[in-house]
Amino acid sequence: MSKNGKKFNVAIAGATGAVGGAMLDVLKRRDFPVNELRLLASKRSIGKKIAFNGKELEVQLLSTDAFEGIDIALFSAGAERSLNFAPAAVAAGAVVIDNSSAYRMDPEIPLVVPEVNPHAIAQHKKHGIIANPNCSTIQMLVALKPILDKVGIKRLVISTYQAVSGTGAKAIQELDQQVKDYAENKEMKASVYPYQIAFNCLPHIDSFLDNGYTKEEMKMVNETRKIFEDDQIGITATAVRVPVYYGHSESVNIETNTKITAAEVKELMVNAPGVKLVDDLNNLKYPLATDCAGKFETLVGRIREDDSIDNGINLWVVSDNILKGAALNAVQIAETFIADYK
Repeated sequence: MSKNGKKFNVAIAGATGAVGGAMLDVLKRRDFPVNELRLLASKRSIGKKIAFNGKELEVQLLSTDAFEGIDIALFSAGAERSLNFAPAAVAAGAVVIDNSSAYRMDPEIPLVVPEVNPHAIAQHKKHGIIANPNCSTIQMLVALKPILDKVGIKRLVISTYQAVSGTGAKAIQELDQQVKDYAENKEMKASVYPYQIAFNCLPHIDSFLDNGYTKEEMKMVNETRKIFEDDQIGITATAVRVPVYYGHSESVNIETNTKITAAEVKELMVNAPGVKLVDDLNNLKYPLATDCAGKFETLVGRIREDDSIDNGINLWVVSDNILKGAALNAVQIAETFIADYK
């Protein structure tokens, strides 16, 4: 993984959050070559102890002087903190891999999915920052890359069905409480979302823009074009929050430049890095959110041709939004960085 067996000093900014905790788990599971691990968070978490590789590590304050001696800083503390502290980490000599939206659309900062555009990591030298895409974008592009390479992509029509964990711990708690209240015939109260999420679907993720789309939907449009390095791909998206704890699901309709059959797409998925084909309709096997939790792979199935257009394919894509959608992708960027760009 690393050259000459070298180990690296790693910091996690936002270490006590859901994604920060997942980053810790992924570093362990993938045996990342960690020398020192520094856990950083806000004042309320200072002193909290977290186990890693048989040691108890104490959470320290996320501050501008917290990155001395750090080689790689994994950020998952929100866009505002990334804007405030990532430049300090770079100034201290670290390469920052940022999970927030702060730097994604900066034309001078690479936006990377390692299975899709690892070459973009080379651009980090200008600012010392590599951006992690949005969770819904990542899993879709892992599935689409083999198709893009084979026949090109003209247009995408996307509908997402996104888990409440994408909003955070309070959203998980709200869904929990609403289900309990429903079972006890009590009023279901909503505070995280504008309406109840239990037994409901909300066609509203992030804030609405002047064009009628949400920020989440436009993230998928703009990030896909940046990562695929093609501003000509037609893309439209509808993002929906659903009462699922973990695992985003996506219906992706693809218009390709030249014809490809469903059988050919299935063959591509079998060999695609980071993808697991789950497509056996005779035995009712297709990707489920309940099956993806804790898994590194992106599950792809329901592959079929769209007979309404000449070159159309439909996919159903499911992935753990906390893992491949955030923590895993960040650690994979770090792995690729130390292997090929350090």
